[in-house]
Amino acid sequence: MANTLNLGNGNWATKKDFLLAYNSENGNFKPLPFDFDRASSATVVNKDGLIEVVGSGEPRIDFLNDSKGALKLEPSRSNLVTYSEDFINASWSSSTATVTANQGISLSGDLSADEITTTDDNGSIGGVLSISNDALTRTQSVFVKYISGTSQLMLRGVYVNGTSVAKFSKFDLSNGTIISTDTTAKIEDYGNGWYRVSQQITNNNTGNATFVFQIFTTNDAISTNSLLVWGAQLEQGSYATSYIPTQGQSGGVTRVADNAYQQSVTQVIGQSEGTMFIEFIPKDSSTLQILYQAKSSSGVVGQIDIRLQSGLIRALANDGGGSQFFINGGSYAVGTKYKVAIRYKLNDSKLYINGTDSGSDTSCSFTGSSLDQVSFADSLSSFLPSVDIIDSRLYNTALTDSELAALTTI
Repeated sequence: MANTLNLGNGNWATKKDFLLAYNSENGNFKPLPFDFDRASSATVVNKDGLIEVVGSGEPRIDFLNDSKGALKLEPSRSNLVTYSEDFINASWSSSTATVTANQGISLSGDLSADEITTTDDNGSIGGVLSISNDALTRTQSVFVKYISGTSQLMLRGVYVNGTSVAKFSKFDLSNGTIISTDTTAKIEDYGNGWYRVSQQITNNNTGNATFVFQIFTTNDAISTNSLLVWGAQLEQGSYATSYIPTQGQSGGVTRVADNAYQQSVTQVIGQSEGTMFIEFIPKDSSTLQILYQAKSSSGVVGQIDIRLQSGLIRALANDGGGSQFFINGGSYAVGTKYKVAIRYKLNDSKLYINGTDSGSDTSCSFTGSSLDQVSFADSLSSFLPSVDIIDSRLYNTALTDSELAALTTI
């Protein structure tokens, strides 16, 4: 197997504006730098399990629940919470709850987690935000850690404008489970007793509305209860993306989308035949996402890509301006790991997903275009994916069925 491009699989090298891939043909390792764009800072879970801020243009290798690390690619999002870590700020209020600043080590590794203590079954803290758009789905999230008392926590979001639209989710912080919810909710283990809890809520009010972000330490029993809280976030979208810190910025803080690509690399892309492989974890299912693409930058359009579309893993190819195949693989689930490969060859193209033959095309050819760029997107910057990429490779030969099965087996 002629492995012409490798990126990831535990071998990561990054610096500002660059992400290093390599060519390992014939045992000779030659660097192949990817360009990387993100015009803002962002956060990532480092090897120590802490959330750290990286600067503008720095690729993010995320180590949450993966010792090998994964390239994190996300769309642009804004955290609308004004003070995401300062729960004693006037933008947050308490109801029969006491908030004490800087009582625990947060996921940033600093003494910056605030403690909430209540002795009432309705004890809570809440933040009030002005929302200018309506009929949009947003996700609220916060990092929490159980200290004492009951281990239950309730997350509640309320849109108020004449009538109220409210959603709640109840979680058990002793075992990381969802007790009950009336919306789509999630709890994620960040280690050392910390969890990130989140839920969706849609504003069905007309015009501007007020959003109340509430965190209840318990809702079942009158007792003394304490927990640590850090990193609140409210963002437009159906799932929680990586944490975006705020410190009083009006209108919140925006993280710009990640974009990784490589141009002028005709020599590493098989032109008349080849294989593309990617191992990834999808984070979203709501939009068309181009996971991995080889394409011509000029002349007659040619492209081969692996994509997420309409709830399916698919592969598409054009050559000489004409469609060559559009193979529908199986459905996928957010948060699940997949290994996918597409073989393209004259009248013999095949898609493998997790070791299984998932579709083929026996009427295709690849002679009319010159493929010279590779990206985790379409045409370098469109249909950006929301994924963690663990491993990706190119081969300038069409792998056999047995090789594809072995390569993609989980």
